[in-house]
Amino acid sequence: MTESHRRQLIDMVARPEDEVDLARASLLVACDEYPQLEVDLYLQRLDMMADTVRGRLGASAEAAVAGLNRVLFEEQGFRGNTREYYDPRNSFLNDVLDRRTGIPISLSTVYIAVGRRAGVEVHGVGLPGHFVVRVSAAGGDALVDPFHGGTVLTPQDCQDRLDRIYGGRVRVAADMLAPCPPRSLLSRMVRNLKAIYLKADDHERALRTAELLVLLNPGAVEEVRDRGLVLAALECYALAA
Repeated sequence: MTESHRRQLIDMVARPEDEVDLARASLLVACDEYPQLEVDLYLQRLDMMADTVRGRLGASAEAAVAGLNRVLFEEQGFRGNTREYYDPRNSFLNDVLDRRTGIPISLSTVYIAVGRRAGVEVHGVGLPGHFVVRVSAAGGDALVDPFHGGTVLTPQDCQDRLDRIYGGRVRVAADMLAPCPPRSLLSRMVRNLKAIYLKADDHERALRTAELLVLLNPGAVEEVRDRGLVLAALECYALAA
């Protein structure tokens, strides 16, 4: 990541949550892997998709979901990457936009970014082991699963998904369905990357993600601790202390 990108990311995450541009912040995170990334070009692509969606919106949440789903999944061809779920590229927004595939949290980021640019109220919802979005409009809300083609979910559907992951040990609670703030979403995405790199013994990339987590969560002792553990794995003991 260049110093310019680093400063931009620090400035972005220091803003109030409702002023954080999730797409720009996600692309700035991707600059850690792709230092020459043209952030504005990818934002323009999101703007173009939003322009298409804007002409197909209705007043209800269901109509908004239908418009977003048609553009993102039918026309643009976004899909969940079930075959290479742990490919790091699934977590970099530029790669997701280029390849039209990703994991739940990155496809939700696309859904949020395009929806908000089109004037739709969309928030991330961080379920345990899964990530979806909530679309809000006059008359009600809709929970949507971008990883599964924009399927509209009921609370029972969410419970069924958790049962498949956790074997009935986790129950859906109201706080699980609350909006996920942008910084929390970004941190969760970067933690996914860190876990992938640690499993692959790629400690250099794991260290970079640990540094990003410290940047995204200033003052979080656990992130400083985890960075120290990665430094120790790299035998950088003086820096780990």
